Amino acid sequence: MAYWLAKTEPDSYSYTDLERVGRDRWNGVKNFTALKHIGRMKPEDLVFIYHTGKEKSVVGVAEVVSSPYPDPSEADKRFLVVDVKPRYRLTWPVTLKEIKRNPAFAEWELVRQSRLSVMPVTEEHWQLVHGLAGQPE
Repeated sequence: MAYWLAKTEPDSYSYTDLERVGRDRWNGVKNFTALKHIGRMKPEDLVFIYHTGKEKSVVGVAEVVSSPYPDPSEADKRFLVVDVKPRYRLTWPVTLKEIKRNPAFAEWELVRQSRLSVMPVTEEHWQLVHGLAGQPE
């Protein structure tokens, strides 16, 4: 199992929206580095859902429930998507400010490449974010 982080603008699609629908396609990714990461996702991988915009925080965890496949709404088959379902909301959001304050996160793409919308998460970072959320994994 691998860990990931996927960003979303909560005014367009929030973790609450994912909870409401129960399972959905994670689409809209156009950056080819982020698409490469989607291409490596597998069912049962876990994904931090990160709200961008004013919130800038990790708010919940979703599970990948499909293999990557071409986005049916795109003519270009390089645009991959996966299906995800909500697993749990974090006890409290972990903000980007908190993450940036912690030197253990200095090399994470979330800190170094802030515009990347999908990125891997190391097991160490996965555990650290859960700790900051006051929640055992």
